Amino acid sequence: MARDEINAFLGVGTAYQGKLNFQGAVRIDGSFQGEVTSEGTLVIGQEASVEGHILVGQLVISGRVNGEVRAKERVVLHKTACLVGTLETPSLMVEEGAIIEGKITMGGQLAVEGAEQPKLEA
Repeated sequence: MARDEINAFLGVGTAYQGKLNFQGAVRIDGSFQGEVTSEGTLVIGQEASVEGHILVGQLVISGRVNGEVRAKERVVLHKTACLVGTLETPSLMVEEGAIIEGKITMGGQLAVEGAEQPKLEA
């Protein structure tokens, strides 16, 4: 994880819905539903539940994430992490015990949003 200082913190027992945009690093330990956008680092704590669309520089998951996840640099799933949905990142680290259910796409660079993807012929 980058050594970004935590700018904001949603503690255990908090619930938030909406859009979250930030610089630096943010930690979520409560419940969040919506959209997260940042070039920085998002840390999802062990007690957290996040649902929605996430587009960040780095993502560290110890809790539960359900939705569409894109990280420009890397994703780390700790042993208590549970990810359900789609994940797109150039670098992925998964500790033994982490749960991933869905589709993972990895590559050197993330596809540019809106760019047409190559089609495979049967």
